[in-house]
Amino acid sequence: MLHLASKSPRRRELLARLGVPFSVLAVDIPEVRAAGETPEDYVVRVADEKAAAAFGQLGHAGDVLVLGSDTEVVLDGEVFGKPADAADAAWMLARLSGREHRVLTAVSLRSAGGTLRALSVTTVEFAPLAPALIDAYVASGEPMGKAGGYAIQGGAEVFVARLSGSYSGVMGLPLFETARLLREAGIGVRPGMGMQHNTQQQGAGA
Repeated sequence: MLHLASKSPRRRELLARLGVPFSVLAVDIPEVRAAGETPEDYVVRVADEKAAAAFGQLGHAGDVLVLGSDTEVVLDGEVFGKPADAADAAWMLARLSGREHRVLTAVSLRSAGGTLRALSVTTVEFAPLAPALIDAYVASGEPMGKAGGYAIQGGAEVFVARLSGSYSGVMGLPLFETARLLREAGIGVRPGMGMQHNTQQQGAGA
């Protein structure tokens, strides 16, 4: 049985697109970058820790598979996680304005046999953003809970001048890489089957 270790409704929506039955298990993992840790190592570690925490809760049953994922926005080597408040979100967007940044999304698939991993790296270029546009977007509330302070599938879609990589990875779960890991684990994906899955959530909701 596949379990998604995530509170994110976006990841639930994306995983559902692969047509694989799964349930949802919410986990709380501290997302703190260690001193000297590269952005790539950081995002992979957090995804691993999410999958491991959920796997431990499920009792290490032989047929259990747990999918963990983490997404971070990186500009000039600095990791932009989720904004602490509206002012933080506005600061992030002002920093990203007119600049090219990377979005890193790691996927970790944990089973009794070990862990399979993938890392999606997407380059995103924002057009210059007027302060009034940033203020209006922040006032919408959409930046909160989003890495880098924006949701590419929402109002921030108009900010993107260019994207090279995985659109779904920027949303929070790169579907190409995720499908590959599931196939390696013996799970056949059925794209287009939509919402045919079990989303019973164990623990706190997103």
